[in-house]
Amino acid sequence: MKRFLATTALLMLPIAAIADCMDEDRIKELVLEAIRENPGIVFEAAQLFEQQQQALQAQAAAQVLDTEKATLENDPNAPVLGNPDGDVPVVEFFDYNCPYCRRVKPEMEALLAADPNVRVVYREWPILGDGSVFAARAALASRNQGKYEEFHWAMMQLKERAEEASILRTAEDIGLDVAQLRRDMNGPEIEEHIQTSMRLAQSLGFSGTPSFVIGDSLAPGLIQADQMIELVDQARAAE
Repeated sequence: MKRFLATTALLMLPIAAIADCMDEDRIKELVLEAIRENPGIVFEAAQLFEQQQQALQAQAAAQVLDTEKATLENDPNAPVLGNPDGDVPVVEFFDYNCPYCRRVKPEMEALLAADPNVRVVYREWPILGDGSVFAARAALASRNQGKYEEFHWAMMQLKERAEEASILRTAEDIGLDVAQLRRDMNGPEIEEHIQTSMRLAQSLGFSGTPSFVIGDSLAPGLIQADQMIELVDQARAAE
């Protein structure tokens, strides 16, 4: 057992540090001997490494939440639904072609119905192809016609992939001036929003959509309304 623990620790050390203690042949001998005696040591070492990486990621995310709090919660270039003066911001990173984002729609509606003091901040994060980028640009451009919320919910109800034709058809269906929408899609504020979303998502360690920031909590993946409500309550209690 002592050899197992010592060798596991050895596996987790940087090579340079090990080399200062013994030669390469002796290192290989110890490692191979430990693996033969207990093959599970490899799995244990991998688990330790994963735990270390998760701890580092959590530390980095906490730092981002601190330094980027104003951008996450109060970016004037980010659409806001719910109560614009709400005391708890719920930040959602999403893609219109993400099926799980579409499934979040009723959960978000339930949250907004249950808590009138929630402020939902949307981060358009188009990571699923050209159609997603076109959809994000169109949605952000719809703000100039005062129809972001209507367009957003309509897009979340699409039964097909969001591509240029289906996006423009949806825009026309809700009464958007499509010619103006096309012009507005090229505005510098559109690109700035998308690039900021990319930067924030990467810094927070998000790898897919939907992903949420609620208070100091990160919630990647599809979550239910009751989970959102619980995280909102925790954020409110921490203030």
